[in-house]
Amino acid sequence: MGDPSCSHFDVAILGGGSAGYAAARTTAAGGLKTAVIDGGQELGGLCILRGCMPTKALLYASEVKHLAERGSTWGLQIPKVSFDFQQVMARKAAMVEEFASYRREQLQDGRFELIRSKAQFQDPHTLRLEDGSLVTADSILLATGSKVAPLPLASLESIMPWTSDDVLNLKRLPASIIVLGAGPVALELAQFFLRFGVKTTLIQRSNQLLSGFDPDMASPLQEALEAEGMHVHTATRLLGGSKKGGMDCIRFEHDGKTREVYAEAVLHGLGRVPNLEGLNLTKAGLELQSGRLSLNERMQTNCAHIYAAGDCAGPHEIVHVAIQQGETAAHNILNPERPRSMDYRVLVSVVFTDPQVAMAGLSETEAKRIGRRVICADYPFNDHGKSMLMDTMHGKVKLIADAVSGEILGGACTGPMAGELIHEVVVAIHQRMTAQELALVPHYHPTLAEIWTYPAEDIAEAIG
Repeated sequence: MGDPSCSHFDVAILGGGSAGYAAARTTAAGGLKTAVIDGGQELGGLCILRGCMPTKALLYASEVKHLAERGSTWGLQIPKVSFDFQQVMARKAAMVEEFASYRREQLQDGRFELIRSKAQFQDPHTLRLEDGSLVTADSILLATGSKVAPLPLASLESIMPWTSDDVLNLKRLPASIIVLGAGPVALELAQFFLRFGVKTTLIQRSNQLLSGFDPDMASPLQEALEAEGMHVHTATRLLGGSKKGGMDCIRFEHDGKTREVYAEAVLHGLGRVPNLEGLNLTKAGLELQSGRLSLNERMQTNCAHIYAAGDCAGPHEIVHVAIQQGETAAHNILNPERPRSMDYRVLVSVVFTDPQVAMAGLSETEAKRIGRRVICADYPFNDHGKSMLMDTMHGKVKLIADAVSGEILGGACTGPMAGELIHEVVVAIHQRMTAQELALVPHYHPTLAEIWTYPAEDIAEAIG
């Protein structure tokens, strides 16, 4: 047999999700011969197929149902609210297909070559495809996404916990469910189940929900979930899982005592890890640190011509960051003489529960950990006109500013439409505004957004 066929490109990109597509369109527009190699069963990437879009479609359905059930709060007489779960899931599927079909068109419109295959490194510049053919490239970008993290205990395998992927394909709702973890995905799906009538128990290892947020911003969410009927256990240690009497059983330690909870199903919501398996990274000379690629701020690995972007790169698995990373890597491939760096100063996190929880820039905890002298101020939604009208009064907003200059370093919001409201802080951080300057920005009344002026005024007054 002769040598396997070999194709050469200026740039080869592994993965056609948000990061990979953003990079491909950029390098192709810059005149580089580009290939996108994607061996997934479906094209589109995690966000469209199994992440952001389908989960938000389900969450919004649960929110509309919840509001209808509370119609009497505003004097509305709404008959008993019912639902058709098949129709709920069908609308979700239709929305996903609409987004996915557009992404498929973008990937197949001829700007770059799309190769439907898995690939692994043969050497730092060569990739071997499933059919044995080779692809060589001057530059390579890894945008292979993430996968569900391994189960923390082997005994949990006996009950085969669901993942978020399984939830998105459900044909019927369970009567009860135990959710392991209290990160964004776990919390969002837990509230979805709760609002569709499923008895829901949440088990979290750390002392609070959303361990990356300040405790005072996470606690109102726990209060709201418990008020709706969710059983929440924090500060726990998982001991094991088993089948008992046809039910799934989870054993855990809490307050020094061993407890058991039972449910029809268990959801594994303990996070995701970079999807790097099967790439043969050692053949490329790539180094990993704690299972993650070693990257600089230019999105380069320890091999200067190999880049990474998106969930497989970290440190933040968020779509808009993935796109920025893909575009940054692509710019640096195109313009090595004037490289760009990623700016994580304006990092945004949003949890689409009700109340929503959002954060931009530094948290108060992180600011103090790194030694920044900060001044903080907050204001509650239960004393704010628009949120009182809406009867959405859990939570507050908080600003974190430099104690001397007043420059806004971070902000957080737990409350109605927090995912929208946080962008006011994003703009302020991006433009390096001070609290004094934010306080002077006119805000329409009555709006939710005007709540930011109150902590801004407090900080401005304190600094003088």
